[in-house]
Amino acid sequence: MKFISNKADENEEKEQEQKEETELLSLFLDSATSDESPKSRSIMLYSDIDEDSAPAITSALLSLKETGEYKEPENPDDKECEELITKYEPIKMYISTHGGSAHDMFAIYDVMNLVQKDCEIETYGIGKIMSAGVLILAAGTKGKRKIGANCRVMIHPVNAASMGDIHDIENDTKEIKVLQKQYVKSLSEKTNMTEKYVKSLIRKKVNTYFSAEDAVRLGIVDEII
Repeated sequence: MKFISNKADENEEKEQEQKEETELLSLFLDSATSDESPKSRSIMLYSDIDEDSAPAITSALLSLKETGEYKEPENPDDKECEELITKYEPIKMYISTHGGSAHDMFAIYDVMNLVQKDCEIETYGIGKIMSAGVLILAAGTKGKRKIGANCRVMIHPVNAASMGDIHDIENDTKEIKVLQKQYVKSLSEKTNMTEKYVKSLIRKKVNTYFSAEDAVRLGIVDEII
Protein backbone atom coordinates (compact mmCIF):
# COMPACT_ATOMS: atom_id res chain seq x y z
CA MET A 1 0.00 0.00 0.00
CA LYS A 2 1.28 3.47 -0.89
CA PHE A 3 0.77 6.44 1.42
CA ILE A 4 0.60 9.92 -0.15
CA SER A 5 1.70 12.77 2.11
CA ASN A 6 -0.03 15.56 0.20
CA LYS A 7 -1.88 16.49 -3.01
CA ALA A 8 1.27 17.68 -4.78
CA ASP A 9 2.98 14.33 -4.17
CA GLU A 10 -0.12 12.52 -5.42
CA ASN A 11 -0.18 14.55 -8.65
CA GLU A 12 3.55 14.04 -9.17
CA GLU A 13 3.19 10.28 -8.73
CA LYS A 14 0.25 10.20 -11.14
CA GLU A 15 2.24 12.10 -13.78
CA GLN A 16 5.19 9.73 -13.36
CA GLU A 17 2.94 6.68 -13.79
CA GLN A 18 1.41 8.15 -16.94
CA LYS A 19 4.90 8.97 -18.29
CA GLU A 20 6.06 5.39 -17.69
CA GLU A 21 2.96 3.96 -19.41
CA THR A 22 3.46 6.28 -22.40
CA GLU A 23 7.11 5.22 -22.67
CA LEU A 24 6.15 1.54 -22.50
CA LEU A 25 3.53 1.99 -25.22
CA SER A 26 6.04 3.92 -27.33
CA LEU A 27 8.58 1.11 -26.98
CA PHE A 28 5.92 -1.43 -27.87
CA LEU A 29 4.82 0.43 -30.99
CA ASP A 30 8.44 0.99 -32.05
CA SER A 31 9.12 -2.74 -31.86
CA ALA A 32 5.93 -3.44 -33.78
CA THR A 33 6.81 -1.13 -36.66
CA SER A 34 10.61 -1.25 -36.87
CA ASP A 35 12.02 -2.78 -40.05
CA GLU A 36 15.17 -3.77 -38.17
CA SER A 37 13.48 -6.10 -35.68
CA PRO A 38 10.84 -8.87 -35.80
CA LYS A 39 7.36 -7.37 -35.90
CA SER A 40 5.55 -8.06 -32.64
CA ARG A 41 1.89 -8.88 -33.18
CA SER A 42 1.02 -9.33 -29.50
CA ILE A 43 -0.69 -7.13 -26.90
CA MET A 44 -0.75 -7.81 -23.15
CA LEU A 45 -3.63 -6.54 -21.01
CA TYR A 46 -2.34 -7.44 -17.56
CA SER A 47 -3.94 -4.76 -15.41
CA ASP A 48 -7.24 -3.19 -14.44
CA ILE A 49 -9.34 -1.85 -17.32
CA ASP A 50 -9.33 1.91 -16.81
CA GLU A 51 -8.43 5.28 -18.36
CA ASP A 52 -4.74 4.34 -18.28
CA SER A 53 -4.87 0.88 -19.88
CA ALA A 54 -7.74 1.45 -22.36
CA PRO A 55 -5.93 4.11 -24.47
CA ALA A 56 -2.80 1.94 -24.64
CA ILE A 57 -4.77 -1.13 -25.74
CA THR A 58 -6.91 0.67 -28.31
CA SER A 59 -3.89 2.50 -29.76
CA ALA A 60 -1.95 -0.76 -30.03
CA LEU A 61 -4.87 -2.52 -31.74
CA LEU A 62 -5.22 0.20 -34.35
CA SER A 63 -1.47 0.45 -34.92
CA LEU A 64 -0.99 -3.31 -35.27
CA LYS A 65 -3.84 -3.52 -37.74
CA GLU A 66 -2.17 -0.95 -40.00
CA THR A 67 1.33 -2.43 -39.70
CA GLY A 68 -0.02 -5.92 -40.41
CA GLU A 69 -1.37 -5.01 -43.85
CA TYR A 70 -0.04 -6.93 -46.87
CA LYS A 71 -1.05 -7.73 -50.45
CA GLU A 72 -1.48 -11.10 -52.11
CA PRO A 73 -2.86 -12.33 -55.47
CA GLU A 74 -6.64 -12.61 -55.55
CA ASN A 75 -6.24 -16.10 -57.00
CA PRO A 76 -2.94 -17.62 -55.72
CA ASP A 77 -3.36 -20.68 -57.97
CA ASP A 78 -3.42 -18.54 -61.09
CA LYS A 79 0.18 -17.50 -61.83
CA GLU A 80 -0.99 -14.96 -64.38
CA CYS A 81 -3.38 -13.24 -61.97
CA GLU A 82 -2.26 -9.66 -61.38
CA GLU A 83 -5.19 -8.62 -59.18
CA LEU A 84 -4.08 -8.07 -55.59
CA ILE A 85 -6.20 -8.06 -52.46
CA THR A 86 -5.42 -6.52 -49.07
CA LYS A 87 -5.07 -8.81 -46.06
CA TYR A 88 -3.90 -8.37 -42.48
CA GLU A 89 -1.74 -10.46 -40.17
CA PRO A 90 -3.71 -11.49 -37.05
CA ILE A 91 -3.19 -9.80 -33.68
CA LYS A 92 -2.63 -11.84 -30.51
CA MET A 93 -4.12 -10.37 -27.34
CA TYR A 94 -3.19 -11.87 -23.95
CA ILE A 95 -5.53 -10.96 -21.10
CA SER A 96 -5.31 -11.33 -17.32
CA THR A 97 -7.42 -8.82 -15.41
CA HIS A 98 -9.61 -8.28 -12.37
CA GLY A 99 -11.86 -6.12 -14.60
CA GLY A 100 -12.50 -2.43 -14.18
CA SER A 101 -14.51 0.41 -15.73
CA ALA A 102 -17.52 -0.53 -17.87
CA HIS A 103 -17.02 2.56 -20.05
CA ASP A 104 -13.37 1.71 -20.73
CA MET A 105 -14.35 -1.91 -21.35
CA PHE A 106 -16.75 -0.79 -24.08
CA ALA A 107 -14.06 1.49 -25.56
CA ILE A 108 -11.78 -1.53 -26.04
CA TYR A 109 -14.70 -3.72 -27.14
CA ASP A 110 -15.84 -1.28 -29.85
CA VAL A 111 -12.31 -0.87 -31.21
CA MET A 112 -11.88 -4.67 -31.28
CA ASN A 113 -15.06 -4.95 -33.35
CA LEU A 114 -13.81 -2.20 -35.67
CA VAL A 115 -10.41 -3.83 -36.19
CA GLN A 116 -11.96 -7.26 -36.78
CA LYS A 117 -13.80 -6.04 -39.86
CA ASP A 118 -10.44 -6.60 -41.59
CA CYS A 119 -8.05 -8.19 -39.10
CA GLU A 120 -8.47 -11.24 -36.84
CA ILE A 121 -7.80 -10.84 -33.10
CA GLU A 122 -6.74 -13.99 -31.27
CA THR A 123 -7.55 -13.66 -27.56
CA TYR A 124 -5.86 -15.68 -24.81
CA GLY A 125 -7.22 -15.74 -21.25
CA ILE A 126 -4.53 -16.47 -18.66
CA GLY A 127 -4.56 -16.45 -14.87
CA LYS A 128 -7.76 -14.53 -14.20
CA ILE A 129 -10.54 -13.18 -16.42
CA MET A 130 -12.98 -11.25 -14.27
CA SER A 131 -15.84 -8.80 -14.69
CA ALA A 132 -15.17 -6.47 -17.66
CA GLY A 133 -12.40 -8.79 -18.83
CA VAL A 134 -14.90 -11.53 -19.74
CA LEU A 135 -16.45 -9.50 -22.57
CA ILE A 136 -13.02 -8.51 -23.93
CA LEU A 137 -11.89 -12.15 -23.98
CA ALA A 138 -15.12 -13.24 -25.68
CA ALA A 139 -14.83 -10.40 -28.21
CA GLY A 140 -11.93 -12.07 -30.00
CA THR A 141 -12.43 -13.65 -33.41
CA LYS A 142 -14.61 -16.74 -33.05
CA GLY A 143 -12.55 -19.89 -33.44
CA LYS A 144 -9.46 -17.96 -32.26
CA ARG A 145 -10.33 -17.47 -28.56
CA LYS A 146 -8.31 -19.54 -26.10
CA ILE A 147 -7.90 -19.93 -22.35
CA GLY A 148 -5.27 -21.33 -20.02
CA ALA A 149 -6.19 -24.61 -18.34
CA ASN A 150 -5.86 -23.03 -14.87
CA CYS A 151 -7.48 -19.69 -15.69
CA ARG A 152 -10.55 -18.69 -13.65
CA VAL A 153 -13.43 -16.67 -15.08
CA MET A 154 -15.76 -14.50 -12.99
CA ILE A 155 -19.00 -12.68 -13.86
CA HIS A 156 -20.86 -10.28 -11.58
CA PRO A 157 -23.27 -7.30 -11.76
CA VAL A 158 -22.06 -3.85 -12.79
CA ASN A 159 -20.76 -2.09 -9.67
CA ALA A 160 -20.95 1.66 -9.09
CA ALA A 161 -21.06 4.30 -6.39
CA SER A 162 -22.91 7.59 -6.64
CA MET A 163 -22.90 10.76 -4.56
CA GLY A 164 -24.93 13.95 -4.72
CA ASP A 165 -28.56 14.91 -4.32
CA ILE A 166 -31.36 12.41 -4.89
CA HIS A 167 -31.91 13.51 -8.49
CA ASP A 168 -28.28 12.82 -9.41
CA ILE A 169 -28.41 9.45 -7.69
CA GLU A 170 -31.61 8.49 -9.53
CA ASN A 171 -30.12 9.60 -12.84
CA ASP A 172 -26.88 7.70 -12.21
CA THR A 173 -28.85 4.58 -11.28
CA LYS A 174 -30.60 4.70 -14.65
CA GLU A 175 -27.24 4.96 -16.41
CA ILE A 176 -25.89 1.97 -14.47
CA LYS A 177 -28.91 -0.06 -15.61
CA VAL A 178 -28.23 0.99 -19.23
CA LEU A 179 -24.60 -0.14 -18.94
CA GLN A 180 -25.63 -3.46 -17.43
CA LYS A 181 -28.18 -3.99 -20.21
CA GLN A 182 -25.48 -3.28 -22.83
CA TYR A 183 -23.11 -5.71 -21.08
CA VAL A 184 -25.71 -8.49 -21.00
CA LYS A 185 -26.62 -7.97 -24.67
CA SER A 186 -23.00 -7.86 -25.84
CA LEU A 187 -21.97 -10.90 -23.82
CA SER A 188 -24.89 -12.95 -25.17
CA GLU A 189 -23.98 -11.94 -28.73
CA LYS A 190 -20.36 -13.10 -28.33
CA THR A 191 -21.02 -16.36 -26.45
CA ASN A 192 -23.41 -19.31 -26.20
CA MET A 193 -25.09 -17.66 -23.21
CA THR A 194 -28.57 -16.24 -23.68
CA GLU A 195 -29.50 -12.86 -22.22
CA LYS A 196 -31.82 -14.71 -19.83
CA TYR A 197 -28.93 -16.86 -18.57
CA VAL A 198 -26.56 -13.89 -18.09
CA LYS A 199 -29.31 -12.02 -16.22
CA SER A 200 -29.78 -15.06 -13.95
CA LEU A 201 -26.07 -14.88 -13.03
CA ILE A 202 -26.34 -11.17 -12.29
CA ARG A 203 -29.46 -11.66 -10.16
CA LYS A 204 -27.43 -13.85 -7.80
CA LYS A 205 -25.76 -10.60 -6.63
CA VAL A 206 -22.52 -12.49 -5.94
CA ASN A 207 -19.39 -13.24 -7.93
CA THR A 208 -19.96 -16.34 -10.08
CA TYR A 209 -16.82 -18.29 -10.96
CA PHE A 210 -16.19 -20.63 -13.88
CA SER A 211 -13.41 -23.02 -14.86
CA ALA A 212 -11.66 -23.10 -18.24
CA GLU A 213 -13.90 -26.02 -19.21
CA ASP A 214 -16.98 -23.98 -18.28
CA ALA A 215 -15.70 -21.07 -20.38
CA VAL A 216 -15.53 -23.34 -23.45
CA ARG A 217 -18.98 -24.78 -22.77
CA LEU A 218 -20.47 -21.30 -22.41
CA GLY A 219 -18.83 -20.09 -25.62
CA ILE A 220 -16.68 -17.44 -23.91
CA VAL A 221 -13.71 -19.10 -25.61
CA ASP A 222 -13.24 -21.83 -28.19
CA GLU A 223 -10.51 -24.01 -26.71
CA ILE A 224 -8.14 -24.62 -23.79
CA ILE A 225 -4.41 -24.15 -24.26
